[in-house]
Amino acid sequence: MSPRPTHFALFARLLHWLMALMIIAMLFIGAGMVASVSARHEWLINLHKPLGIAILALVIVRLLVRFATRQPPLPDDLPGWQVMAAKASHVLLYAMMLILPLLGWAMISAAGDPVMLGNSLQLPAILPADAQVFALLRKAHGYLAYLLFLTVLLHLAAALFHGWVRRDEVLDSMLHGKPRD
Repeated sequence: MSPRPTHFALFARLLHWLMALMIIAMLFIGAGMVASVSARHEWLINLHKPLGIAILALVIVRLLVRFATRQPPLPDDLPGWQVMAAKASHVLLYAMMLILPLLGWAMISAAGDPVMLGNSLQLPAILPADAQVFALLRKAHGYLAYLLFLTVLLHLAAALFHGWVRRDEVLDSMLHGKPRD
């Protein structure tokens, strides 16, 4: 058996940072859509939908990569509660990356609107049109977006804690392909 890696695979790192940018963009786009009461935010919606579907597709690829590659272990001296928090936060991040796009797709379907990705590609509706279901899904989508935002902030804080306070290899394992000299 080969030794545990000290760093994430290159493809896993690329997916991580690409998706981090996409998710941060989605959170800002979503906040802009919610804050606007005018019809001028239509361009944000037209950006939000395909970006959400791209995140959904990429998280599936990312999960496949995660299960197909070995991840570096957490430091041996990390307290048990921090190990549990790290594992739980990753499960929550992956769950939100799967659930939020599906919820958005279902919400648009329940609104009776076409789920358009650009000018010509239309996804099938995954729910029949229903105003009450739409209202429920819209509220759930908003609350879960706040949960994702909070989880991303905690993830970032933990990464910076590892990089700046503990000065262990946790942050470097996602930044670099090999240990720094």
